Amino acid sequence: MAEEAKDSVRRGRGRRPATQVREAVVGAAGAMLFESGLAGITFEKVAARAGASKMTLYKWWPSPGALAFEAYFSAVESTLAFADTGDVERDLTAQLHAFVGLLADARTGRVIAQLVGAAQTDAALAAALAEHYTHPRRRLAVERLTRAQDLGQIHADVDPQVVVDQLWGACYHRLLLPDETLDVAFADALIRNLLRGIRS
Repeated sequence: MAEEAKDSVRRGRGRRPATQVREAVVGAAGAMLFESGLAGITFEKVAARAGASKMTLYKWWPSPGALAFEAYFSAVESTLAFADTGDVERDLTAQLHAFVGLLADARTGRVIAQLVGAAQTDAALAAALAEHYTHPRRRLAVERLTRAQDLGQIHADVDPQVVVDQLWGACYHRLLLPDETLDVAFADALIRNLLRGIRS
């Protein structure tokens, strides 16, 4: 009952709406994630910081990793929007610059590296990462590249899926195996080299 009471004793004695509780939990998880990394995320610690019931967290998320991912994605989603200005080089450059900026940042880059690593052994986190992050982001990039093909900006026989792996996969490679610099100059070199081969 003590756990349940946490969600009941709120403003003016009323229970907070579920949406407010969820926002508080995701916000608390995000703050903790960027402060101390993935290892510091447990349902008990997040619930205490958010003033929520630990049982509520167990009900809403299959693992602390899945909660951590939602908190991370909530923080970076707007940064990773994919524009369509009609100029495929400009759009790829803008998107890859934003992506590299996140990966190269000491806080956000460390977190995504930890999430990718943990997803190898946390099935719930892997599923959340695929459903809400990697698959939708890949789809946006493929759609943008396909429109460029339709406009005759890149060769019709180019496989957009492979282009995604060439650009974003190279950035993940430098994040996870940090022997070389990961910055916008690297992103520009990737795009320049790639477009030499695929541009119509």
